Amino acid sequence: MEKEKIDRINFLARKQKSVGLSVEEKAEQRTLREEYLAEFRASFKAQLDHTSIQYPDGHKERLHQVRKEKQEQIPES
Repeated sequence: MEKEKIDRINFLARKQKSVGLSVEEKAEQRTLREEYLAEFRASFKAQLDHTSIQYPDGHKERLHQVRKEKQEQIPES
């Protein structure tokens, strides 16, 4: 996310605490926050997708493979 948008999020948060926001500013704040969270989640997911677990015997497995195996082990009710 561009620095200008992050600065705008922070500005609106400070303004909300001090004097309050207009209806338009609240809508803008909500839109910017949703965009920020979507980018954060995508970045975090990408980081987890490239994370490996190294076991004591030395072999490594990607985290998403471990999760998939654990989900397969859980019996459906």
